[in-house]
Amino acid sequence: MALSLAETITISHHLRTPEIRVFMNLTPIADLRNPDTPVPTAADESGRSSQIFLMDVIVRRGSEERRIVARGRDIYAISAPIVVEATQRVVNHLCKTPGVVAAGEAFDAQDFLNSLSPEHLVVEIL
Repeated sequence: MALSLAETITISHHLRTPEIRVFMNLTPIADLRNPDTPVPTAADESGRSSQIFLMDVIVRRGSEERRIVARGRDIYAISAPIVVEATQRVVNHLCKTPGVVAAGEAFDAQDFLNSLSPEHLVVEIL
């Protein structure tokens, strides 16, 4: 099964990529479609669930390879911090490119991800 996420679509918008492969564990998709799947419950006073998410990216060019892993808890709880951080940067004119652009075009990726770490996201460059 191929699953095109918004992130996958925007990659080819601003980077020359001859090929993009996406792999996803299908169990979460099946859980979303199953009406008997219970709603996630808060695991602590933060209100976040105990669910763990992980995104593992490997980029290859010739024999060169780079890898980055981003992981955290409760993927839906990270949406608000991402939106707030992006909004603050736009309002404060900290965008690299004006107009409608992919997130990777608008902000320095490492700086943006670091702003979410370590409270919401752990990023490892391997």
